Amino acid sequence: MLSIEFLLLYLALGGFVGFMAGLLGVGGGGILVPLLALLFGYQGMASGQVIHLALGTALTCMIVSSAASIRAHASRGAVQWHIVASMAAGILVGAFMTARWSSHINPAYIALFFSLFMAIIALQMFMNWKPRPSQSPVSLPGLLLAGLGIGAVSALAAVGGGFLTLVYLGYKNVELRKTIGTSAAIGFPIAIAGSLGYLVSGWSHTSEIPYTLGYIYLPAFVTIALASMAAAPLGARCSHNLPEVQLKRIFGLVSLALSIKMLAVFV
Repeated sequence: MLSIEFLLLYLALGGFVGFMAGLLGVGGGGILVPLLALLFGYQGMASGQVIHLALGTALTCMIVSSAASIRAHASRGAVQWHIVASMAAGILVGAFMTARWSSHINPAYIALFFSLFMAIIALQMFMNWKPRPSQSPVSLPGLLLAGLGIGAVSALAAVGGGFLTLVYLGYKNVELRKTIGTSAAIGFPIAIAGSLGYLVSGWSHTSEIPYTLGYIYLPAFVTIALASMAAAPLGARCSHNLPEVQLKRIFGLVSLALSIKMLAVFV
């Protein structure tokens, strides 16, 4: 049941997600999914629909948070637009096809995948692991293939685009702050394609749930989007003022906390 208390919680969640999106160059899905799933459960939504609704709504919110983050990073010259353009086609195909067929996947499997993936992110950040830099420059076929994989993983758990982009572009010797800005831009096509996929796949499954479009819960989307749009520029400003090691520790701590939360509640 929707009430003013839930709307205020969505508003606060949107502010936090927007700040983190600007700070770390991620769309915020990793933060949104477990918390939205928890709030949807408290609202009395069917347990079998909670995970998919959280995924679809999180990806739709990422359209706005990514756009706000892009604007903030682009104003500082931190977005490599040629990389974004080259990866976009693969991202759109991978994200849409994965989201389109997500309704056939057991929600518990998706929750487990999300938890393990976020735990891997946290481990990578704490250990400061980096792949050995490649001697070859970025190429169009490589960027298209990377985009396909990143889009598919991100749509399955509404997370991973920023992290995988950070790893891949770091492997290709792109400077960290430009990688953060570029990953923010890459989150935008992921969010669009994934949102459309969840809208289509959930159209016949959520007709009895008020205020939904497929697997997108509109009250949460609107309030979170407005708050995240306002908070993202502040996060981006902090991103350019904090040392790299602190950015990695923040990313790792958030990832670990969300992994444990999702695993404890839904698996």
